[in-house]
Amino acid sequence: MNKIINGKRYDTNRARKVAEYSEGGVRDFHHFTETLYRKKTGEYFIYGEGGPASRYAERIEQNTWSGGEKIIPLSVEAAKEWAEKYLSADEYEEIFGQVEEDDSRKIVTFSLPLSTIELIRDRATTKGITLSDYIAEAVQHDLQHDTQNTQ
Repeated sequence: MNKIINGKRYDTNRARKVAEYSEGGVRDFHHFTETLYRKKTGEYFIYGEGGPASRYAERIEQNTWSGGEKIIPLSVEAAKEWAEKYLSADEYEEIFGQVEEDDSRKIVTFSLPLSTIELIRDRATTKGITLSDYIAEAVQHDLQHDTQNTQ
């Protein structure tokens, strides 16, 4: 499937298939299959298809539904949430890297200019990491660089 969404191309033939989850049999009207893809740009999307009572159903006339298909763009965070829900821990780590069992993270709220947030989001997506991980890496790199320059 090939679709333009918000000015971006999502093409199942060009993207790399990362994982797949199916629920129900073909004869079950609720059945669906979701495939997680990653574009060369690092962006994720779901290609989903399902029966006439699934979330992918398409209305063909009043009170008449058919199976359907859809592409859903995902942020890195949303892709991770999908993977946590449908994949095993090993499959998740194969895609997103090893998950640390470190509870040392703390939530901090701060504000940044929108242009900076968009730049960080693009860079994090390209690297295939979360915004938080990208910011932590950037700050750590800057601190190390600053420490080396003051010695």
